[in-house]
Amino acid sequence: MAASSKKFHKKKPKEEKQKFNKASKKQFKTKKDSNDAVKSEAVALQLEDDVPDFPRGGRSSLSKQERDEIRAKVDAEFEAEELALKKNKWKKLQKRSQVMPDDLGSLFGDGITGKLPRYANKITLKNISPGMKLWGVVAEVNEKDLVISLPGGLRGLVRAADALDSVLSNEVESNEGNFLKNIFYTGQLVSCIVLQLDDDKRETGKRKIWLSLRLSLLHKGFTLDAVQEGMVLSGYIKSIEDHGYILHFGLSTFVGFLAKDGQAENRDIEVRTGQFVQGVIRRIDKTRKVVYLSSDPDTVSKSVTKDLKGISLDLLVPGMLVNASVRSILENGIMLSFLTYFTGTVDMFHLQNIFPNKKWKDDYNQNKKVNARILFIDPSTRAVGLTLNPHLVHNKAPSSHVNIGDIYDQSKVVRVDRGFGLLLDIPSKPVSTPAYVNASDVAEEEVRKLEKKYKEGSQVRVRILGFRHLEGLATGIIKASAFEGPVFTHSDVKPGMVIRAKVIALDSFGAIVQFPGGVKALCPVRHMSEFEIAKPGKKFKIGAELVFRVLGCKSKRITVTYKKTLVKSKLGIISSYADAAEGLITHGWITKIEKHGCFIRFYNGVQGFAPRISEDDMVKLGSVVSGVVERLTPSAVVIHVNSKAHLTGTISNEHLADHHERAALLKSVLKPGYKFDQLLVLDIEGNNILLSAKYSLINSAEQLPSDISQIRPNTVVHGYVCNLIETGCFVRFLGRLTGFTPRSKATDDHKANLSGAFYVGQSVRSNVLDVNGETTRITLSLKQSCCSSTDAAFIQEYFLLEEKIAMLQSSGSDGSELKWVDGFNIGSAIEGQIGEAKDIGVVVSFDKYNDVLGFITHYQLGGLTLEAGSIVQAAVLDVSKAERLVDLSLKPEFVKKFQEESYKGQTHKKKRKREASKDLELHQTVNAVVEIVKEHYLVLAIPEYNYAIGYASVADYNTQKFPQKQFVNGQRVIATVMALPSPATSGRLLLLLNSISEVTETSSSKRAKKKSGYNVGSLVSAEITEVMPLELRLKFGIGFRGRVHITEANDDNVLENPFGNFKVGQTITARIVGKANQKGRLWDLSIKPKMLAGTGEIGIKSTLEEFNFSTGQLVTGYVYKVDSEWAWLTISSHVKAQLFILDSASEPNELQQFQERFKVGKSVSGHVLNVNKDKKLLRLVRRPLGALSIRNIDGQDKRRGQSDNNISDESVTAHVHEGDILGGRISKLLPDVGGLLVQIGPNTYGRVHFTELKDTWESDPLSGFYKGQFVKCKVLEVSHTVKGTIHIDLSLRLSLDGMLPKNSSEFCSDVDSTSKRAEKIEDLYPNMAVQGYVKNVTPKGCFILLSRKLDAKILLSNLSDGYIDDPKKEFPIGKLVAGWVLAVEPLSRRVEVTLKKSNTNGTSKSEINDFSSLHVGDIVCGKIRRVESYGLFIALDHTNMVGLCHVSELSDDHLENIQAKYGAGEKVTAKILKLDEERHRISLGMKKSYFADDIDNQIHSKEESDEEIEGSGVMDDGRSIILTDNPHGMDIEFEAGASSVLAQAESRASIPPLEVTLDDIEHSDMDILVSQNQTNSNEAVTIDEKNKRLAKKKAKEERERVIRAAEERQLEKDVPRTADEFEKIVRSSPNSSFVWIKYMAFMLNSADIEKARAIAERSLRTINIREENEKLNIWVAYFNLENQYGNPAEEAVQKIFQRALQYCDPKKVHFALLGMYERTEQHILAGELLDKMTKKFKHSCKVWLRRVQMLLMQQQDGVQSVVNRALLCLPRHKHIKFISQTAILEFKSGVPDRGRSMFEGILREYPKRTDLWSIYLDQEIRLGDEDVIRSLFERAISLSLPPKKMKFLFKKYLDFEKSLGDEERIESVKQKAMNYVESTLT
Repeated sequence: MAASSKKFHKKKPKEEKQKFNKASKKQFKTKKDSNDAVKSEAVALQLEDDVPDFPRGGRSSLSKQERDEIRAKVDAEFEAEELALKKNKWKKLQKRSQVMPDDLGSLFGDGITGKLPRYANKITLKNISPGMKLWGVVAEVNEKDLVISLPGGLRGLVRAADALDSVLSNEVESNEGNFLKNIFYTGQLVSCIVLQLDDDKRETGKRKIWLSLRLSLLHKGFTLDAVQEGMVLSGYIKSIEDHGYILHFGLSTFVGFLAKDGQAENRDIEVRTGQFVQGVIRRIDKTRKVVYLSSDPDTVSKSVTKDLKGISLDLLVPGMLVNASVRSILENGIMLSFLTYFTGTVDMFHLQNIFPNKKWKDDYNQNKKVNARILFIDPSTRAVGLTLNPHLVHNKAPSSHVNIGDIYDQSKVVRVDRGFGLLLDIPSKPVSTPAYVNASDVAEEEVRKLEKKYKEGSQVRVRILGFRHLEGLATGIIKASAFEGPVFTHSDVKPGMVIRAKVIALDSFGAIVQFPGGVKALCPVRHMSEFEIAKPGKKFKIGAELVFRVLGCKSKRITVTYKKTLVKSKLGIISSYADAAEGLITHGWITKIEKHGCFIRFYNGVQGFAPRISEDDMVKLGSVVSGVVERLTPSAVVIHVNSKAHLTGTISNEHLADHHERAALLKSVLKPGYKFDQLLVLDIEGNNILLSAKYSLINSAEQLPSDISQIRPNTVVHGYVCNLIETGCFVRFLGRLTGFTPRSKATDDHKANLSGAFYVGQSVRSNVLDVNGETTRITLSLKQSCCSSTDAAFIQEYFLLEEKIAMLQSSGSDGSELKWVDGFNIGSAIEGQIGEAKDIGVVVSFDKYNDVLGFITHYQLGGLTLEAGSIVQAAVLDVSKAERLVDLSLKPEFVKKFQEESYKGQTHKKKRKREASKDLELHQTVNAVVEIVKEHYLVLAIPEYNYAIGYASVADYNTQKFPQKQFVNGQRVIATVMALPSPATSGRLLLLLNSISEVTETSSSKRAKKKSGYNVGSLVSAEITEVMPLELRLKFGIGFRGRVHITEANDDNVLENPFGNFKVGQTITARIVGKANQKGRLWDLSIKPKMLAGTGEIGIKSTLEEFNFSTGQLVTGYVYKVDSEWAWLTISSHVKAQLFILDSASEPNELQQFQERFKVGKSVSGHVLNVNKDKKLLRLVRRPLGALSIRNIDGQDKRRGQSDNNISDESVTAHVHEGDILGGRISKLLPDVGGLLVQIGPNTYGRVHFTELKDTWESDPLSGFYKGQFVKCKVLEVSHTVKGTIHIDLSLRLSLDGMLPKNSSEFCSDVDSTSKRAEKIEDLYPNMAVQGYVKNVTPKGCFILLSRKLDAKILLSNLSDGYIDDPKKEFPIGKLVAGWVLAVEPLSRRVEVTLKKSNTNGTSKSEINDFSSLHVGDIVCGKIRRVESYGLFIALDHTNMVGLCHVSELSDDHLENIQAKYGAGEKVTAKILKLDEERHRISLGMKKSYFADDIDNQIHSKEESDEEIEGSGVMDDGRSIILTDNPHGMDIEFEAGASSVLAQAESRASIPPLEVTLDDIEHSDMDILVSQNQTNSNEAVTIDEKNKRLAKKKAKEERERVIRAAEERQLEKDVPRTADEFEKIVRSSPNSSFVWIKYMAFMLNSADIEKARAIAERSLRTINIREENEKLNIWVAYFNLENQYGNPAEEAVQKIFQRALQYCDPKKVHFALLGMYERTEQHILAGELLDKMTKKFKHSCKVWLRRVQMLLMQQQDGVQSVVNRALLCLPRHKHIKFISQTAILEFKSGVPDRGRSMFEGILREYPKRTDLWSIYLDQEIRLGDEDVIRSLFERAISLSLPPKKMKFLFKKYLDFEKSLGDEERIESVKQKAMNYVESTLT
């Protein structure tokens, strides 16, 4: 404490008076004891508030009169409080026991007397304030903050921004990501200042202390004149120079310099910028304003601050060493004076002796000289705290030798603080540790006098609760309960642990339970039972002790389960991904069900996915799949097929492509990992699949036959040659289906040699000549004359393969090698330099592309003579990407037009290219000129179309090995356009050459003559070229193309698949019904039988048929498009129709499968509802329209907005009538009892009343319904409102006519009377039993819904027999109630109902309230109605009377808190003490003494009660009361809010009553029913029946076990059981590691270890050396064998490991061994192996990630150091992958804040990487902090990114908000997206 100034003394009296009054009032309320000794202590504690906050010497400024007034006021308060203390003695003593010993040293204000203070200053949460300077120890170093241990056991937080001054923080943060760990370390002593105090949101009553370590705040007031030599200063290293370090003290007036020779060598800490150092001032250079320091630790620790004249409080810094002298001895410490002007206090925990006994005051005589360090300084009160702790005096933090949770049995009691606690000496190693035990932690019950129970020197058993790092003081507990149970701290909790816990709280999200050690855990709602429960409060009771199992324990968040299956499970658990092993059987629980499978959760957050594998998911013959190259063999490519079945397939070399040469080239460039997007399944051989990548087979996959029945004669089918013999060749299709081509039918030239004409694996087109079903022989023809191609697929695949090969060749680079292609567009002009002249042409080079060559043939020179080196403009005719060769032309017709385009720019160039070929159409025949002759194709020019460049193949599928026809440059040919330029054709125009005969016949004159012969109505013979879902493509005549629409295939449009029997190549007869249009040049044809049988005039008439449809007409069409809402049909080639989903059916399951039911091509019939002549569009419905008038409705369906179920257009609902059964979709669940809004048309809605939801009266009829659900509904009423709108009432009740499901075989027609609805008021009569739902609640009563049209009112007096405190709470809206009709008024339509039970029983009120049946002394039973502080209100059984049991009559002993012992609803027994008939009052007593005297009367009363229950049929077992003798045959349960027991039993509810034990859950409901319908039998019979049920259950389980064992034996009948059988298998499959490993396992099961080793060695010698993966599997099995049976195991495994490295990939072997170590939990060995791997494979990202994962899974530190090392070792391009994956691991298993920092770091460098944003957002969404997620989304959408990326971010943001269901935020996101769109447009 510092000496105060005069100015300070002037303000003192007012402040002291206020503090004294307030504090004394508080203390006098809490301290009182009758014992003299305790009383004296209490007085001392009361006077504790009299002690000033920071006492110091000096006289009081209060006058004598003021002091007398204060004392008189205090005395008056004391006397008033003394009376209150006598009444609440027990509570006050309890509060006193909870006073912490720290309260002794709480801070006080200035002194109120002239005497010295009695107590030392201590820092607490109550008196700490901003601006205080404190000394502390660094307890934790986190990524974003520091945790500082402060005096008094407080903890403070330092943000990263407050750890350094702004001068240094920017520099340090820019250099290093996590700079705090590099600057600070745990155990470091630091000086800090309080910035602010915040209330802790998590725990009430706690405050967060925010600190700052900035020297600019701590050294405020320091100047160069104030510092002197020998003073110790703290500073930060600002920069590192050659000879020393520049120090920063937080001041701009001077700096420091620390020489390297003067800086003591630090053992392990590397000197870094920003590091905190302390030094002694050696020299001061005032001219340069530099202070020179030395940091020798001994010198720093011994340097004492000298006395300075005029030193101020600002110059005092925590941690400063001063010489002090003892001024006085205080109650809990000593007062010291130091530096002449200052005084300070030392509390008992900071004395020189760390174990001060009760005689500690003898060690401190007045004026004794001591060394002390400043502990804290409060500038506001000028108070100073000091410490004499020997560790702190030597400038070192005390070491911690104890761990939280440790138990020490022989701890010695050093000192007993009366009423406050014990100081113990804990025998920790290597030195003892002091510990303090609070009085509240001494025993379970309050200990009045600690000094009597615990003597100094005695030994106790203590458990460590915490540790104060600054004082070196542990806190402990010696309660007996602290040593019970396996769990004391969070670290003791392990996943899978079964433990008993007590339920302490219930909420909507689950139950909070507490372990015996005090650790709390959460039991989520889903884990409170095996099944879903609606009311957790009925399942769990607060205070109940149950057995749970720990699910997970991460970040001190423990979750448990009460699921019986998990709690009682004996199977092994999976608590980490390393525990998961193939074949392991364990229990888990389903967390989410998806369409493709379900997610299963295990312990500690481990999650798995169980895919749903059905027959549809299996790979089928003829299907097209995708796959990835796994490896390459000399004869094939092994593919991993992308399917749920995880199959492997092979592609033989011949099946890589249709072109033989291209297939070989593709094989040479393929690499593992390449993905094939389309592969055809040719054959399935067990687990191996034969695949094909041939373009021809994949394109015709749907037409390829797999069975002989699918083949039709005279059709052309694609296949491949599977074998060649002298007499012919075999052609195979799918599977083993094979056809034979005789030698005479193989080629047009009968003399050709088959081996020279075909090769095995060649793609061919085969014409089916004959199919013999009896002999299963298929005869084919491969003649080119009848099997020629009808499209350009052959050459199209050639160019696609060329592009694919070029991509694979450049895949080793960054992909930039193919960018040169963009500069050589076909037909464009390019500038080049003439190079070397060859015999066949001229070579051209390009400046921009050095490695690309151009070539101009002599024919393309155009007669020009060129000199080497000259620059020319040439046109690009062809580009070979693989060879990097460009064919050019200098002919004027090519170059001239492109020069103009090049001059006008690239944009016009592309436009002109489109114009050049805009007149070209598919299947058009053109004249072309050969420009270049390539090996496999021709480059053609079409003069008639602006010299458009096209490409045509010179060979076909069947003629690949034939001698090809020779073409010459300039030769004219005739070709057909087959494909226009597109990405699928590599941007080329593809042509198909016509045959020579066709060329000669298709002259212009003959073609015109042929065309003139075809007219509408003519019959033609046509060949099918393509079969499409909705039309056939045909060719007829010469060069004519046509189509047959699906509606022209049969007369009535009723066939499901009219084109099913047609194949490509088949010849059919058709009639022309429409001329070829100009656009597609396709003729319309028809193959309807009526059309073919009629004349040409009939055909013409049919095409001119008018559009004439009427409403209600039945029409049929075919589906050509379907989406989620509509099916579109084609009625004819010009008329379309649409069918809405809800008009397609009424059954919900059919509506659910809408898209599956209406496949493209399906025939559908419907009735016309609406006609639109302009669009030639019909609106159809499937059901007949009934009484709808037949009329034409012109116009179109207009979209209208309407609210709820009111429709504004009558025509929309004209087809809806009362009684119609419709299909509907729930649009909205209306609130309260509003019911449902159901959509029944595109814009038509109806309302389902709350009483029309279900047949039975249920407590929550809306349960099971959700938005979007399909339902079957019946129209009850269609009414018109005054406004002209239409109101439709619907019902979902299945009991109505026509509402039964189609597949329902039987339904109970006798609907219970309780389920019927009273539709009319005439159906009601007095005393009629009714049920209804609460509609509205008022202070006078409530209204209930009886039916759709009837409501009833219930007066407040009729709501219940007893008093209802809050009707709205007891009768919430929607509650189901049962009662009786009191009155019915038909005219006013008023109905009054009562819910009183007395009326329902038919018993008069006088009988129920008959006092004559009760007598004083009777023993009665009842239920507690209400619990008050003065007693219990008890409702007597079988009456309407309520009695009061006063609190004095509850027990013979005194009860303090009756609310804790009794609760409403409990059954109790009482004795009638007094009856007051006039006032209708009954006084009861429940003392045990009353029942001890009347035991005989009690037995007699019980017998009578049993007889009454037996006679009336009432069963009362504590669960519910059922009256079955009701005159109206209605069962009513009087348990509030529950449904009838009979309904529960029938539905087999999964939640048993709490009174039933777990073993009897399955029979609880049935027992209730039996007890209702049978008389009470004796106990022996009941036990016998129970034993019989248990015996039946055991017999059933035993029978199932026997059946299961038999099934397992049946499954394993083919498994080898002897060594000989295994020998046979290994000989047949010598390369199969699976067989060898099974053989080893067989020997291990026989306990023959050496034999198993011999088999392993033999397998390694036997398996082919190329089968590296198979060998690796054996090595892994060998590892496991030696790990289990080796002696010693570690050396044996290492020997095998060294051998494996010589034969297999070292990296794979290392990972295999690492996996074995992790599975067997050998973490030390795994860590050592990972250290070697990070050195050996330091460039592998996977290795480093495994290292990080291991640290996180074992919750070890050092992740950041591993990350830093990895980034130094890994290549630059792997950094993003590594950092992002590490961040994900941090989010999942580590510290999410570290993961955030990593993501923020990489996003700062790559802010436009949306993939990183997406991963970051996914991790935050998984954590679920909505504020953080939204702020991250806002950052993302504020970036300036391309529209495509911004669309992705906005969509992700919208999906997130939709998942939360907040409509306002959803609209906000949409508005932000609109604002972005508008900003981009503007």
